[in-house]
Amino acid sequence: MSFRKKVDAQQAHILSLRLALGFMTIVCLALAYGWWNAPKDLTVHVPPDLRSGSTRKWWDVPPEAVYSFALYIFQQMNRWPSDGEVDYQANIDRLDAYLTPGCKTYLQKDFELRRNAGELRKRERGVFEIPGRGVDDKNEQHTIVQSINDWTVNLDIAADEHYGGERVKRALSRYPLHIVRADLDPERNPFGLQWDCYTSNPVRIEVDNDISGPGGQQ
Repeated sequence: MSFRKKVDAQQAHILSLRLALGFMTIVCLALAYGWWNAPKDLTVHVPPDLRSGSTRKWWDVPPEAVYSFALYIFQQMNRWPSDGEVDYQANIDRLDAYLTPGCKTYLQKDFELRRNAGELRKRERGVFEIPGRGVDDKNEQHTIVQSINDWTVNLDIAADEHYGGERVKRALSRYPLHIVRADLDPERNPFGLQWDCYTSNPVRIEVDNDISGPGGQQ
C-alpha cells in the first residue's frame, strides 16, 4: 500500500513539473514576442544648445524641436517653385506622412478652392520666418504646450507670391499651427510629430521695420 502511495506521489510531482514547464514555456514565448516587436530605433529629442549638457525623459519633446518641425513642414507645404496648381498638390502628397488625416483633407479642400478661384496657376510661392519674430524672441511664447502629446506653434510668417517674375503678393501673418505626437511610421516620419492644421484662424500682423526675404528682395 505504501508503495502505491509513493508511485502516486511521484506521478503527481511529475505532473506539477510538467505544468510548471508548460507555464515557463508560455512566459518565454511571450517575452520573445515582446522582444521581437520592440522598436529597434528610439528617437530622443535633444535641445540644440549642448554647452551645458542635457538630461531629459526619452518621451519629452522640447519646444524648440516642435517649433523647428512646424516651421520646416509649413515652409515645405508652401513652397511652389514653378506652378502652384502643380506644386501645391505635389506637396500634399509628398508630405502625407507629416499630416494628420484631418489636416490632409483640409489642405486638399483648400487646394481645390484656390485652384477653382484661379489663385494657383503659374503662381510661385515661398514663405519665411519674419526676422526677429522667431523662437529666439524672448518676449513671446511661440510654442505653447497643450499636453505631452500636442502643442500650438505660433509662426510669424512672410509669404511672397510671384507671377511672371513679378511679386504680386506679400502677406505678413501669424499662423497658429497645431502639432501632435504621432509615432506611427518612423520609416517615413522620423520626427514622430504631425501637423494637425490650425488651432484658430491666421491673423495679419504688422512689423515696425522693412523685411527682406531669403533672397534679399524687399
